[in-house]
Formats: sequence, C-alpha cells, structure tokens
Amino acid sequence: MWKLVLSSLTVLGIASSISSMAMAADFSFDFEWGGIKRCTSGRPNTVPNPIFHLRNVPNGTANIRFEMTDLNVPSFRHGGGTVRYAGEGTIRPGAFTYLSPCPPSGRHTYEWTATALDANGKKLAVARARKLYP
Repeated sequence: MWKLVLSSLTVLGIASSISSMAMAADFSFDFEWGGIKRCTSGRPNTVPNPIFHLRNVPNGTANIRFEMTDLNVPSFRHGGGTVRYAGEGTIRPGAFTYLSPCPPSGRHTYEWTATALDANGKKLAVARARKLYP
C-alpha cells in the first residue's frame, strides 16, 4: 500500500514539475523599437527601452531583466535593465536606458532576452525576441 502511495506522490510531483515547466516555456514577448533616433554610424546612442508586450509571465514574477544582443556582433554590450513586475502586460519606454542598435553597415539582427525572476532573484523563465534594424 505504501509503495502505491509513494508512486502516486512521485507521479503527482513529476506532473506538477512538467506543468510548471510548460507554463514557463509559454513566457514570451515582442517589442517595438519606438521613437529612437535612427543610427547607422556604429556609435550607439543611450536611449529609453523599447515597448515590450509581455505574454504568459510566470506566476511569482517580481522582476524582469531585459538584455539586448547584436547577433552580428555579440561581443558588443548594449546593456539593458531590470524592471519591477506588477502584472502589467506592457513595459513602456523609460523603465531603463540602454545603448541603441546602431550597425555601422547594413542591417543587423538584435535579440532581447527577458528573464522572469522571483522576489529572491531565482530565474523562473527566459524568453527571447528578435528584430532587424534598421
């Protein structure tokens, strides 16, 4: 009988973990560059964050950390910022500043990474969104 109870509890624990992972995997967002000044000189400007539209933010999220990478030049640090999360679906410009996209020639692909964090800083989920600029 105890084996059956332990087996049932194990199955429930695994199902709960899978369910939590599936919910975290659904975390996503998209973004709009917004009104940033056009830049193609290779010398980025310090600008307010883009408009982020969040979907399926995991329960327990207290903060979301955003970071941008130029996939054509991943060694260049554009920065990002951490935003306090209180259930809103949109993060407006001005929550933080970063170095704008500014490819020296042609178009580059930029990727924002959003990391959902609980109140203790534990990572709950990660989402990514990409766009070309300009």
